Amino acid sequence: MTDERIVELYWERSEEAIEETDKAYGRYFHYIAYGILRDDGDSEETVNDTYLKAWNTIPPERPKHLKAFLGRITRQLSINRLEQNTAQKRGNGQYLLALDELDECIPDGDGGSDIGELTALRESLNKFLRSLPPEARRVFIRRYWHMHTVSEIADQFSMSESKVKSLLMRTREKLKKHLDKEGFGI
Repeated sequence: MTDERIVELYWERSEEAIEETDKAYGRYFHYIAYGILRDDGDSEETVNDTYLKAWNTIPPERPKHLKAFLGRITRQLSINRLEQNTAQKRGNGQYLLALDELDECIPDGDGGSDIGELTALRESLNKFLRSLPPEARRVFIRRYWHMHTVSEIADQFSMSESKVKSLLMRTREKLKKHLDKEGFGI
């Protein structure tokens, strides 16, 4: 079933929309959630929360790219759950470690940024990612979007952990220079 038809099912308030969304993207959403949470139970609950959020968001939203739209929701719900879990356990997972690594590059957004500034920052980040060689881009996204560990990335790309760390460090340095040049320096 096409994404457009699935969105129409949401607009029609048909429960079939959730079933079709699960068939098309359930494994992808679980992959996102598990990459952040590292727990099957929490990941499954987050995927279910994604479907509820989709039901409550579509309509009025009419996403053009359903997979990306719902993937972003899954990611944000996973991050929220992780923050809740770490607040309870007082532990630090990959999410917090990865964010610490990016602290020196990306502005924190607490400076009263408006939507225009955030949109410009997003566009600048996308421009930067497109400029990277494919291997560096894939490693960067695995680490900072999917929150994979360095050892997982090393296994996935048949690299040593030191090569992954070095590649990530060089990419963060390039990102910092890029953002400084674009006027987003910290």
